[in-house]
Amino acid sequence: MQRTMSLTRFKQLVATSSFKDNDKEWFPRWIERYAEKLRLQNGQLPVSTELVIRFSRELRDRGAPAWQRLQAVRAVEAYRSQVLQTDDPSFADMRVTLSRIAGREPRYGEHSHHRPGIEDERKIVGIIDENEPELVQLLRREMRVQRKALETERAYVGWVKRFQAAFPNKDLRRLGGAEVREFLTNLAVEADVAPNTQSQAKSALLFLYQVVLGRDLPFVDHVQSSRVQRLPVVFSRREISELLPEFSGPKRLMFLLMYGAGLRHRECRRLRVKDVGLDEGHLIVRNGKGDKDRITVLPESGRDELSRQLEYVQRQHERDIRSGFGRVYLPFALERKYRNEAKELRWQWVFPSTSFSKDPRSGENLRHHISSDYFSKAFKTALDRSGINKNGSPHSLRHSFATHLLESGSDIRTVQDLLGHKDVRTTMIYLHVMNQPGLAVRSPADTMSSESRKPGQS
Repeated sequence: MQRTMSLTRFKQLVATSSFKDNDKEWFPRWIERYAEKLRLQNGQLPVSTELVIRFSRELRDRGAPAWQRLQAVRAVEAYRSQVLQTDDPSFADMRVTLSRIAGREPRYGEHSHHRPGIEDERKIVGIIDENEPELVQLLRREMRVQRKALETERAYVGWVKRFQAAFPNKDLRRLGGAEVREFLTNLAVEADVAPNTQSQAKSALLFLYQVVLGRDLPFVDHVQSSRVQRLPVVFSRREISELLPEFSGPKRLMFLLMYGAGLRHRECRRLRVKDVGLDEGHLIVRNGKGDKDRITVLPESGRDELSRQLEYVQRQHERDIRSGFGRVYLPFALERKYRNEAKELRWQWVFPSTSFSKDPRSGENLRHHISSDYFSKAFKTALDRSGINKNGSPHSLRHSFATHLLESGSDIRTVQDLLGHKDVRTTMIYLHVMNQPGLAVRSPADTMSSESRKPGQS
């Protein structure tokens, strides 16, 4: 009876927690199996490293894949935290190991007779500096197993290190909601960071505690950074016409694609050959903001220049192949699944770097896409030369794309889809900066009589 009450209590706690829906469904089932293995009829379930290892091995012997065993271990962790209300023992190392194994296992009908070894594990997780703190290494491994973007990994690691610096003489494993709340509040009150910056810091710390350390933090009631609504910087059509002649070559093409297709600067740099539809007249943006794909228009004014750029990429790629190179970074697990795809022309960058560089994860020399400085520095120079006194950036070209479409009468839902906005309210900000010719408002200064404006009169 007591064991039943314990399981019921756990199910109630999980149902009201911040766990994902799939975990809320399966965690109670795994705990029931854990209880059956222990053959306990009364009281709360004991949790120890030895018991959980035995439970995981028994699941393995019965044919459960690593991803199921990982979920089972996370379920026991959740029971430990929610019902037993303790952080000991930690199963972080076990979860990282199971994550690596899960990343190597064939899934969904795939079959492989290859036995994974050290090289396979390295391709999944990549190079990790063993001189970094243990928690940072665990954080990197978990993020790579979950296929997080490299920029996200760098940002999260930076926030965890900053959090550690705020509590220099304390073990992060022993800290919790109170310290996270204090840190986030300090970012808002003392550091005066932007809301998005504070939100990123919170996401990094929640990932550390909930995913890496397996702890479900309570609601973090911290002081929010003040959210100020800023209007985007938009260039007029005349200003766009004055800026464009300041660019040439690939930079001119990038300008046309960001303004003519509404691409973000990063999305433009990361275009691949396979995502250019010259015949269809569109571009496919892969893994955009929020990890979403979308289709946007290919500007007719950039079609010829884009075609010439693709020809250049093909010639450069052929030279790289003859020199024994030609590989590019492939997203997620495609590198392991399709070994030769990294050398195919379709995966090459539309705007490749002029030199090879070492991939920070695999350590392999690859030809990456151009850096952010390539266009942003040229854009600043172009602003200075044109004499346009606006605090613009490459992203302002995307703002101008949306505003000018709305001014031309395009439906706001269409603009929303082209921009890839999840909420139409995000797109509606451009209604506030567009030039609306039908606005029947006249400045009161323009209604004064000519006599009242004569100079020299009091």
